[in-house]
Amino acid sequence: VMKGNMLVFASLCLLLCWMLPVDSMTVNANDGIPLSMVEGSVDDMYLGCNEAMMEKVKNDYFEEKQRMGPFKNAWNNAKNCTETKYKQNKNKALTENHIQAICVYTSNDVYMEFNNAVRTKGSDYSSSFEFHSLHYLLTSAIQILNSNNYCRRTYRRTMARFTGQVNQLMRFGSFTSSSYSTNLKNFGNKSCFEIKTCSGALLESYSVFPDEKEVLIPPYEMFNITAIKGRGKPQGLNDCEVVFVLESVGVKSNLNCKVVHT
Repeated sequence: VMKGNMLVFASLCLLLCWMLPVDSMTVNANDGIPLSMVEGSVDDMYLGCNEAMMEKVKNDYFEEKQRMGPFKNAWNNAKNCTETKYKQNKNKALTENHIQAICVYTSNDVYMEFNNAVRTKGSDYSSSFEFHSLHYLLTSAIQILNSNNYCRRTYRRTMARFTGQVNQLMRFGSFTSSSYSTNLKNFGNKSCFEIKTCSGALLESYSVFPDEKEVLIPPYEMFNITAIKGRGKPQGLNDCEVVFVLESVGVKSNLNCKVVHT
């Protein structure tokens, strides 16, 4: 389903790191979490092996939800959400399993454990990584829901303090929630992001919390930091201590199809 203007080199690293004009100001970089390419993440985008991975998930990896307590409970708890959303589903390419994966993710039952594993377990992807089915189904759902790589302007608030530099390339390295809304203030105002994402997908019709207008960004999307703004701007994020302005510059998938080919 990945098509359109998405160019992928043999290394699956699209390095369109053009230098865009920036309107930025110097922001004191106190100790914080450095924004980076998160090279240790589980960033498989399944390009060229989508159907094979779906079969592997059905035949092998669905056993995860039988042996993993948190995943098993989250999967079972998402049944009501899945039934409701599947009846309302207008995108026939989305299977019931895709929708159940979205319900699991947006319910937050395994959100922290899952995303910590996605962000850090790249070296364990072919061995002890425990979320293959959820990772694949979420990735596949995102690609189906944004099959034309439609670009969106979204926003993300956090309670963490991040550091970075203008014209730096970065990835979030995990499944990252953003929103069309700027005022979800309960998510924080330490570091905020104004994001142009071209790989993210709108989950509103399938989320446990549709009012959040969530656009989910996959781990493999790459961004250029085009500006860093202090408190007072941009509009809607003016209470944030710092705002990183990000522009999508393609994708980088170090682990593309790795478990299918092993």
